[in-house]
Formats: sequence, structure tokens, C-alpha cells
Amino acid sequence: MSTTQLPVPGPPLQSPARTSRLRQVPMIPALASAVLAFFVLAAAAPQLLAPGDPLAIDLGAALQAPSWQHPFGTDQSGRDLYTRVVYGTRESLLIGLGATALAMAAAAVLGVSAGLGGRFLDGLISRGLEVLFAFPVLLLAMLFVTIYGPSVTTQIVAVGLGTAPGYARMIRGQVLAVRTSGYVQAAHALGHSRWDVLRRHVFPNAMRPLVAVLTLGVGQSIVWASGLAFLGLGVAPPSPEWGALLDAGRMFITRAWWLEVMPGLAIVSVALAATSLGNYLQRRLEGASA
Repeated sequence: MSTTQLPVPGPPLQSPARTSRLRQVPMIPALASAVLAFFVLAAAAPQLLAPGDPLAIDLGAALQAPSWQHPFGTDQSGRDLYTRVVYGTRESLLIGLGATALAMAAAAVLGVSAGLGGRFLDGLISRGLEVLFAFPVLLLAMLFVTIYGPSVTTQIVAVGLGTAPGYARMIRGQVLAVRTSGYVQAAHALGHSRWDVLRRHVFPNAMRPLVAVLTLGVGQSIVWASGLAFLGLGVAPPSPEWGALLDAGRMFITRAWWLEVMPGLAIVSVALAATSLGNYLQRRLEGASA
């Protein structure tokens, strides 16, 4: 008597639409988003990723190389470097976000005023921006921190004011382009008030392409702030802010390479992830294929 062999059920097949959507997700932006999500979690709840104390001193474990017990090694005071890097994420991201927000706010005032003002106001603001462009960002930031003293607040203000001229020039160009566009001229012809045209057409369309620039600016601001801290103009120790970690570790760079490499990798990771995500958003907003 013959028996009928039943087919063995295979794994469930994904629908063609879902498979197509998964294939359309770019790998680099997805990886960049995952990296930024990790650091956002580290800033919001560092105890979930590093349950130790970032200020706990153990002189008997000073300058230990990376191991299973201390993945990033220890510093000159025996403090776990991984824990300090995780807890330093909050201050570093705060500086990056705060400096970018301040720079964009100042740039919006200057750029919109130049783009919508008359020839005299536009020329005055443009000449002032050109003068500021003659000074490097780091030099302006160093001058401000030297006058008002190193702290998180002064770093935010220093980096924000140093990067604002570049954003102001971009906003001015966007406002000038939108102001002379056809749909703005049509709105004026239909009898809309000047404020209504500015609020509904000029401001949204001039600022929309700058959404990607905000993402780029966060990574750049963190790098500038870390440069200030490396020069001794950052947050005072024993703060675990990344730039402060670089500044503290440079005295031991020949004996303990991990004191510079590990915080540097964190800075580079955030900067690269933010830049990659910003470039992707910019291509999407411009309508190009990513």
C-alpha cells in the first residue's frame, strides 16, 4: 500500500511589495540612523549602556589596555573609559545641537534680512559676513571662550557664532531665489498681503532645503567643540565630554593610545553618521534618487 508524501512547509514568503520596500532602503542612511540612535540612547539613558560610575577612581587599575573587563581601557585614574565615553555623549550632543540651533537662529535673522531688505541692508549684511569669513571658525570660537571662560554654555555660543556666517549666506541665497520665483509673483498678483506671502511661501520654501544642513551642522559642531577642548578651552575635568577626554589623554598618548583613539572614534562616528544622513536627506529633498 503506497503512502502519499506531504510537502514540508517552507519558510513564509514575503510579499513582493514588502521585499521591494526593503530593497529600496539605502544601506548607508540606515546604518547612519542606527549609529545616531545608539548615541541618542547613550545621551538619554547612559545607565542602560554603561551601568558603572564614570567618576569612580581605581588607581590600581590605571592605564590598563582594552580588555573584556574594560572594553575601551582605563585612564590615568583607573576610570573605565567606555563608561566615560557613554556618559560624555550627553554633553557632546548638547554642544552639537545647541551650537547648530544657535547658528541657524542667528543665520535666519541675518539671511532673511539680507534677502528681503533693500540694496543697502543687503550690502551691509553681506559685507559684514565677508569680514567674518576672513576669520577661521576655530579662531573666533577660541577668542570667545578665552574672554568668557570654558564651559558647555560658552562652547555652544562660541561654535554657534563661529558657524553662523556660513548658514546666513546660504539662507540669503535661498530667500533671494524664492522671492523671485513664479509662484511668489503669482501670489502677489492675486492680492495676498506681503506678510501672508512671506509666511506661506517664502519662509517655508527657503528653509526646507536647509533641513539636511541642520544634520550636517550637528556633526561639524561636535568636531569644532572637540577641537576647542583639545586645546584646553573646553569643559573642565573630570567631565567625560569627548573633547575633554581627548585633552586629558594627550599627555599619555605614547603610553596609552586608547585614551585618544576611543573618544576620537566616538567623535568620528557621530560626525560621519550625521554627514551621511544629511547628504541622503539633501538628495531626497532635491528629488534625486538616493
